[in-house]
Amino acid sequence: MTAQPARSAPDIVLEGIGLHFAGQPLFQGLDLTVPGGRTTCILGPSGCGKSTLLRLMAGAPDLAFDGTLRVGAHPSPRGLAAWMSQNDLLLPWLSLLDNVLLGARLRGELSEAKREKARGLIREAGLAGCEAKLPSALSGGMRQRGALLRTLMEERPVILMDEPFSALDALTRARLQNLAARLTTGATVVLVTHDPMEALRLGHRVVVLGGSPARVVECVEPGGPVPREAGNPELTARYAALMARLMNGEAA
Repeated sequence: MTAQPARSAPDIVLEGIGLHFAGQPLFQGLDLTVPGGRTTCILGPSGCGKSTLLRLMAGAPDLAFDGTLRVGAHPSPRGLAAWMSQNDLLLPWLSLLDNVLLGARLRGELSEAKREKARGLIREAGLAGCEAKLPSALSGGMRQRGALLRTLMEERPVILMDEPFSALDALTRARLQNLAARLTTGATVVLVTHDPMEALRLGHRVVVLGGSPARVVECVEPGGPVPREAGNPELTARYAALMARLMNGEAA
């Protein structure tokens, strides 16, 4: 299955973002530009606001913030973005296939071509034979794969994913990373991860958050096409540097 061309992929621009959580400032004057048509991976210690930042980009209605958020020429990502949360959020009464097709069904766009595409993605994700199974009959990793496929089926110009590969074994993770990289070519992708190697494999740009309130403490652009090979010596060196940055407290 070949990559699907994305609609015009916009930049995401955050300027002077301020946001409080539990009475404490999580962000204060945060500035960040996510380049359109590329994958930006966000790293940082637990609790630094990575998931909250992603939800803010997704237009979560419960997040009150100061500052400016623009998605291209739009003040909101509504209608432009597909969002995958850490929880799979599969509907328990729908089969795996119907969960993957949920967006198309809700928009009245369900067709045999969409069904065939979804079946093909399910096969590529190693879930052949599970199309009719309910989420309760699937393992956590299988459910996560289903949630990822549902997100990729949307073909939106902006794709926001929070730890999309965290529940997968190493081999399945690499397979799904490659699949996601191929199907999101040309889209504006923001991927939150705790894994520096995953960020270096998939990101055209890697942003490290740290501090309190959280700020951008480093931006890395590994260069070259994605996904990159994990055994690449340059990637290994960058991985060591990122791990040191994350572990020595400078990004904490």
